[in-house]
Amino acid sequence: MRCGGAGLHGAVASGSAQPDGRHGGGGCARRAGGLLRGGMRGLGAPVRGRSVVRRTVAAVRDGRCGGGRGAVERRWGAVCGFAGFVITARVADPLATARLMGERIAHRGPDDAQYYADSRVALAFRRLSIIDLEGGRQPLANEDGSCVLVFNGEVYNYRQLRTELARRGHRFATESDSEVVLHGYEEYGRGILDRLRGMFAFVIWDKRTNTLFGARDIFGIKPLYVYDGGGEFLFASEVKAFLDHPGFATSVRCERLADYLSYSYLPDEETLFEGVRKVLPAHWFTWRDGRFDTGCYYELAYRADRSLSEGEWAERIQAVLDDSVAAHLVADVEVGAFLSSGVDSSYLVQRAVAAGSRLRTFSVGYEDERYSELAQAQWLAGQLGVDNRAALVSAEQFFDATSDIQYFMDEPLPNPSENPLYFLAQDAARFVKVVVSGEGADELFGGYPNYQQECCTAAYERRVAGPVRALLGRTAGALPAFRGRNFLVRGSQQPWQRNSRADYVFGPQERLRFLSGDVRRAVGAVPGPQEASRHYFDEASGADAVTQLQYADMKTWLPYDILLKADRMSMAHSLELRVPYLDREVLELALTLPVGQRVSSDRSKIALRAAAGQVLPRQVASREKLGFPSPLASWLREDAYYERVREAFGSFAAREFFAPAELMRLLDEHRAGARTGVSHMQRIWSFYSFILWHDQFFGASKRARRRG
Repeated sequence: MRCGGAGLHGAVASGSAQPDGRHGGGGCARRAGGLLRGGMRGLGAPVRGRSVVRRTVAAVRDGRCGGGRGAVERRWGAVCGFAGFVITARVADPLATARLMGERIAHRGPDDAQYYADSRVALAFRRLSIIDLEGGRQPLANEDGSCVLVFNGEVYNYRQLRTELARRGHRFATESDSEVVLHGYEEYGRGILDRLRGMFAFVIWDKRTNTLFGARDIFGIKPLYVYDGGGEFLFASEVKAFLDHPGFATSVRCERLADYLSYSYLPDEETLFEGVRKVLPAHWFTWRDGRFDTGCYYELAYRADRSLSEGEWAERIQAVLDDSVAAHLVADVEVGAFLSSGVDSSYLVQRAVAAGSRLRTFSVGYEDERYSELAQAQWLAGQLGVDNRAALVSAEQFFDATSDIQYFMDEPLPNPSENPLYFLAQDAARFVKVVVSGEGADELFGGYPNYQQECCTAAYERRVAGPVRALLGRTAGALPAFRGRNFLVRGSQQPWQRNSRADYVFGPQERLRFLSGDVRRAVGAVPGPQEASRHYFDEASGADAVTQLQYADMKTWLPYDILLKADRMSMAHSLELRVPYLDREVLELALTLPVGQRVSSDRSKIALRAAAGQVLPRQVASREKLGFPSPLASWLREDAYYERVREAFGSFAAREFFAPAELMRLLDEHRAGARTGVSHMQRIWSFYSFILWHDQFFGASKRARRRG
């Protein structure tokens, strides 16, 4: 059913009608905000989902809401998924297609569904409600319907922006941060991006200029994809939404499989779906009359301030993090936290507790204590005075969930840590709708071992002349393995050569051996994985080697692995995950930290640990990073799981894209590794993850089968 939208000049569905017109039917577009309102039956009723109001009232009654600063602040975030497209002749019923695309990503927003179409563009919006379905509905339009927005995320400085915009004559119909973005676009155009503090992805359909305008936050916390091919233009929070559009035609981008094997992801805007690209972090895009343009609105600029002592840095870090934590805890429902035994999550939880928040915390681990932090996390929860729930993951659960995990990921990501994260989010979602987590601290403050290795290499470079290092490196590289060999080789290389994460899985020549003949021909003479990431080091070439490496990680590892799995594994269970370390103000402070306050040859996150050490037990503040270790290497040697992987390695996808004999050799060598010490766990998981992903999107299982 199409409902004529006087304010929207289009059709709306699924419980939506035209804006309510509380500010009058005319007037300047910049002065008033209209909202798609409920009350009419359309393509489908709002999804009822869980009892949001009852849970919220209980949370307020019990004093469990917000940041613990007295009265609960009411706000409407837009945690959701959205999709949309430019209407072409291939789409017979735009609202029906929009509904199918929205249903595909219903896990991102199970509580409400809204759709919009005019003669040019159709939009779908799925919402995970915090409170007040009416006040937070999208798509959101200005009063005269000339601009329509779909928005996913949170803007933490929206009240300040709202006040500024009100002074300039804008009037607001809701309390939502989404409406602030829409009015900000009307006032500042693309300049609104310079004013936003938060995590977000959004698209605005500007009918005044027939332009689509979209953007992502500076870190890439929230996802946004576009498809531009065959005369079609589509956009969505997840690639799988495209599958229900009749004009979407794709295949595996075979020429990028070599990069996938090296990095475990593609370190740029492309995806493994032909024709689909990511909108990069800190980037905007426009589409108008078939022309797609994109650009960057924020650049990382390291500028060391060497005037402060370690203690002064600790005070500054605590102050800016306290501000970020307070902003990230604002919610109208109970907020939880992920808690490991490490300093990053522990420090966040401690600051939240210090501010008066009564957090429920969640941890995950395995029965094998060698791979589990649960005992330490439980002890720490007791020290912090918070309730903690622990989830145990078995081998069977781990393997059984992997196919679903690769479906939710959209692209294959062979990081075994996503499996426990999936179960951690599943457990948390039974009790809360929002959690805070410690992602980003390592990249901002210097938490990885290779940063420390770079300090050792820098000392070597200062002491030994370049020609001598080059000679020693060539000589060491030609000899069999010996202690110190890798150090000498690294010492003769440039930072971009020795610090590519591609070396962690497959090297440039080795990876070709595992590809099928057809894929090798498609790959051709592509640059090596180190060359593919070299430009990130070049962009930071004026900085020291540690900073160059952090810069490259911020551009690749953080958005394409860490944040990708954080978003997908939480949203798979309709759980909002917030990351207080990845706040614009925290970043601006971190960019001024001298290297000596970040890492040394034997210390990591120096200034952050100093700040945490003021309020946490010393053993927690100084504990080294564990990440999400798993018993996967051992499990792959057990008959049941060895046979599962072996079966996959004999599948159609394995034969089409890879060299099955090489895969079997890897698997058998790994199985014998309990005796020989050989481990191919990460390599095996790279192939296995891809095969399961391909089966979901292209193969026999094809969970992603088009339904329209």
